[in-house]
Amino acid sequence: MSNYKPISDRILVKPIEAGEEKAGSIIIPDTAKEKPQEGEVVSVGPGRILETGKLQAPEIKAGDRVLFGQYAGTELKKGTERFLIMREDEIFAVIERS
Repeated sequence: MSNYKPISDRILVKPIEAGEEKAGSIIIPDTAKEKPQEGEVVSVGPGRILETGKLQAPEIKAGDRVLFGQYAGTELKKGTERFLIMREDEIFAVIERS
């Protein structure tokens, strides 16, 4: 995804798809699945400029695993891969690895 470099407080996220869901022996089609709400940060913009003129660096960094709202961001497709670009304030939490 090197063609896209986020600006300002934008963040590029690769959604993590949930495993294929089955109900009994019925396979649920992709169109009926919920949008993933978890993803891995691919790249981060430099941050947002405050009213004072200072740059506020983002708290999120590339490689972080994050939770975001179901309808957060704008979807981008590159070949078969899907990405989301969203503002830092659309991210609810960073998932800590144990």
